[in-house]
Amino acid sequence: MYSNSTKHGILVSNIGIDNLDIQDCMLLPQAAYPLPPIKRANVERMSQQESSTTTNKIKAVCFDFVGTCLDWHSAIIAALPPGFPAETKSGFILDWRQAYFNRNDRLFSSGSALEDVDVSYRQALEEVLERPENSSHKHLFTEAVKDVLIRQWHAQKPWDEVPEALRGLKEDRGYEVFVHANGTTRFQLDLVKSSGLKHRFDMLFSSELLGSYKPAPENYGKVLELLKYAPEQVVMVAAHAYDLRGAKNVGLRTVYVHRWTDDVLEDQGVIKGEFDAYLEDMSELGATIASL
Repeated sequence: MYSNSTKHGILVSNIGIDNLDIQDCMLLPQAAYPLPPIKRANVERMSQQESSTTTNKIKAVCFDFVGTCLDWHSAIIAALPPGFPAETKSGFILDWRQAYFNRNDRLFSSGSALEDVDVSYRQALEEVLERPENSSHKHLFTEAVKDVLIRQWHAQKPWDEVPEALRGLKEDRGYEVFVHANGTTRFQLDLVKSSGLKHRFDMLFSSELLGSYKPAPENYGKVLELLKYAPEQVVMVAAHAYDLRGAKNVGLRTVYVHRWTDDVLEDQGVIKGEFDAYLEDMSELGATIASL
């Protein structure tokens, strides 16, 4: 389903069939211009080698977005209500982010219908506010404050090295570059605008658009089907091990980018040996992908 098709035929020189010149040839039907058996075999071997090289060459790079490319932590911490204890701000929003992942995992595991990302973040916030450790500042979160916080998820800036890394992948190395993340299309459209990365991606693939959450195999499979690439021609880049495990299971190449804001419950020592590459940021992403 994912491999490109080719037309059958043989290479024939326009200067004579007995002096085959691969540099100067055209594709003609086999029946009209048969080659001697040895030369036919040589051409078929060459075609197979070229097909293998083409199939294995990386064509596209898919990115998880929030956390991997975007610094959600700075955006959300700035939107917390006045009076929230400064010393607990970071811990609170890290808990909120993890509660969002936990909710998505429950939805995915139960086979529930896809949920709007704004609803998911709001429900996760309500869950965190009900915890005993947050009882003293729960009153700060009026409905208006909650509305502001949810909108803030739609306005994030990239990590410092990300714009140049994306530019290099597209302009210097010629890869196709995509957002491939859970969430809604509206969410992704707002984020590429607020981050200034609107022109760095060829397409935005949301779970809403694809009809399933990552890490479902059909989520990655649908992207491969739409791109018409084999799994080994596509690299998934993410700061989330669950995502890369799903991608790896269907045959994609995988690059993990460590962000201190994400995968807070994962053992980074284990992750370092789990995927094709492990990076502390995207500064060397282009060279890393080229070496896979």
